[in-house]
Amino acid sequence: MGISAAGIGSNLDVDGIVSQLMAVERQPLTLLAKRETDYQAKLSAYGTLKGALASFQTVMKGMADGTKFQALTASPGDASILTATANATNKAVPGSYSIEVQQLAQQQKIRSDGFASTASVVGSGTLTIQYGSYDSGSNSFTLNSAKPAQMVTIDPSNNTLAGVRDAINTANIGVSATIINDGTSNRLVLTAKDTGAASSIKITTADSDGVNLDAAGLSRLAFDPTAAAGSGKNLTEVQAAQDAKLVIDGIAISKGSNIVTDAIEGVTLNLLKSSIGTPTTLAVARDSAGIKASVEAFVKSYNNVNQTLSDLSSYNAAAKKGGILQGDSAALSIQTRIRATLSAAVGGVSGGIDSLSQIGVAFQKDGSLALDSTKLQTALDNGFDGIAGLFAVRGTPTDSLVSYGGATNKTAAGNYAVAVTQLAAQGSLIGSQAAGLGIIAGVNDQLNINVDGVAVSVTLAAGTYASADALAAEVQSKLNGAAGLMGAGSSAVVSQAAGVLSITSARYGSASSVTVTGGNGAAGLMGASPASAAGVDVAGTINGVAATGTGQTLAAATGNAAEGLRLTINGGALGVRGTISFSRGYADQLNTLAADLLTSDGIIASRTDGINASIKDIDRRQEDFTRRLEGIEARYRAQFTALDTMLSSLNQTSQFFEQQLASLQQNKS
Repeated sequence: MGISAAGIGSNLDVDGIVSQLMAVERQPLTLLAKRETDYQAKLSAYGTLKGALASFQTVMKGMADGTKFQALTASPGDASILTATANATNKAVPGSYSIEVQQLAQQQKIRSDGFASTASVVGSGTLTIQYGSYDSGSNSFTLNSAKPAQMVTIDPSNNTLAGVRDAINTANIGVSATIINDGTSNRLVLTAKDTGAASSIKITTADSDGVNLDAAGLSRLAFDPTAAAGSGKNLTEVQAAQDAKLVIDGIAISKGSNIVTDAIEGVTLNLLKSSIGTPTTLAVARDSAGIKASVEAFVKSYNNVNQTLSDLSSYNAAAKKGGILQGDSAALSIQTRIRATLSAAVGGVSGGIDSLSQIGVAFQKDGSLALDSTKLQTALDNGFDGIAGLFAVRGTPTDSLVSYGGATNKTAAGNYAVAVTQLAAQGSLIGSQAAGLGIIAGVNDQLNINVDGVAVSVTLAAGTYASADALAAEVQSKLNGAAGLMGAGSSAVVSQAAGVLSITSARYGSASSVTVTGGNGAAGLMGASPASAAGVDVAGTINGVAATGTGQTLAAATGNAAEGLRLTINGGALGVRGTISFSRGYADQLNTLAADLLTSDGIIASRTDGINASIKDIDRRQEDFTRRLEGIEARYRAQFTALDTMLSSLNQTSQFFEQQLASLQQNKS
C-alpha cells in the first residue's frame, strides 16, 4: 500500500498546520494588545478624573473671593420706586431705612436751529465740549474739574449736519448726537451721557470763518449758557441737567446719578421714579439662604469629585470588581491631598471660625461630606462675618489706612507685622506767583506741560476769569482732556491757594512728576520759577523684611512667608502700622490644589504622559513583532511546502515500485 499525504501532491494540510502554529506564535501579540487595552482604559479613567477635577476647580474658584458667603439682601418696600443691592465686602450692614425719592437725575439735552437737510454744510473748525454746573441766579458756569475738556475736529470731510453728528458720536466724548426731523427742517440734538447738574454742557467753537460766537458757520453750534442768545448761546436747551434728590431717614441727599453708591455704606440704590410724600422702606438683611446654598454647593462639589475618585480607584465588593485605577498611587495621592486640606484648620484666622465642623460640615464613613443645617444656621446667627474667611482668601489689616491689595499662591497664611518708613507722594508743581486771570488768545493762552513723563500742550479759553478757582478748573479741564494724557491713563488736579496755582499728578510714586516745559502763558500762569517736587514711592517692611514700594503699594519681599502679599498704604503716620492677618480658606486652597493637579506638569499629566509613552512603545513592539511573524509564517510555509513536495515524490516512487513488483509477479506466472 502506498504512502498518502495531503498537499500539493500528498494531501498534506499545509494551511491548517501553519495556521495552528501561527496561533501559538501570535500569543505574545495578544498579550500586548490586552496590555494596550488596559492602558487605554486607564487613560480614559484619567480623562474622567481630569474632567471631574476641572468642574471641581470651577466651583472652588467661584467661591474663593468670598462674596458668595457674605451675601446680603436689599429689599425695598416698593420696587417700582427703587431697587437696591448690598455688599458686605463694602461694609454694608443689616438695617432698615426710610427713603423718599423727590427727584430723579437727568441729563441735559440741547438742540440746534433747523437745517434744510442732513447734507447741509454746517461749517468747519473745532468744537470744544466742557462740563460743569450752570447757576441761573448768578448766570455763571462752573467747570466740573473731574471731567476733562473734549475736542472734535470738523473739516470738509465731515462738515455736513450728518457728518458733525457722526464725528461727535465717533469721538466718544460723553455726548451723543442725533438728528430729528420736525417735518420742515432737521435739527441736531445733543444729549449728555451722564446725568446730574455738574454734567451740563458748554460748547465753544474755533470757527474757520474766524467768528466764534455768531449764528453762522460752525459757531451756530456754540453753547455758552451764560452768553446772550445768538452770541455764543446758539443752541436751545430742551432738557436741563439735574441731580437726583432723596431723603434717607430724614437726611436730604443730592446725587448726580440715579445709581447711588455712596449714600448708605455698602448699598447701591437704583432710583426709578419719584415718590414725593410717599417714602418706601429698604430692608438690608443677611442672605442666610444664599449662604446656605453656597455651602451646600461646596459640599456637593467635593462629593462629586470624591465619588469619581472612589468609583475609579476602590474595590466594589458586591460586584467583586476593582476600579480601573485601583491601587494607582496618583489617584490615591489626589484623594488624600484633598481630604487632608479639608481636615486641617484654616491658618491665619484670628479667632472665630477656622474649621468645617464649626459650620456643621463633617466627613462620613465613606469619605463624603455631609451638612448639618442646624449647626450651619447657628454659625450664621453667631459668626456670619467669619464664614467667608472659612472659604475665601482674606487679608485683614488692623490699621484702617492700610488695605489688603492681593497675594500670590506663594503667600503663606499668617499674621504679619507692617511698618512704614516713608509715605508715598505725588509729583507736583507750585507756581511762584499768583496767576493772571486775563487770558488773551495767541498771547498767553498756551501752556506746555509734562505730567508723568507725558508731554502735552493745552490752549486755554480766552477771557477774564472770575476767580483763580475758575482759572484752575479751566487748566485742569483742558489738561486732562489732552489726548496724550488720556491715552497714557494719566491725569492731574489743579488747585489754587491765594491765587497761586498748584498742579498735582493723580499718580503716586517715583513715576509721578509735573514740570512746565514752555508755552506763551507759562510765566503768567505759574510764574518765572515754579517749584517742582518729584513723587516718591512708599517704603516700609512686611513681616520684618524690607518690602518693595511702588506708588502707595508695598509688596512683600521674596523668600519669606509673606512673599506676594500686597498692601496699599493710604496715608497715616510713619512707624509700626499694626498687623495684617492673611488666611486662605478652603475654597481657595482647593482651587489652588486643583489647578496644580491639572497643570501641564502636574501629577495627572505626568501619569497620562507615561501611559501614552507606554502605548506608543506597545504599538512599536506590535509592529516589530508583526513583521517577525510574517517571516516566521513564510518560513513555516516554505518548510511544509517542501515536506509536501517530498511526500509527493515519495508517493510517486512508491507507486513505481508497486508497478515493478506487480510486473515481476506476472512474469513468474
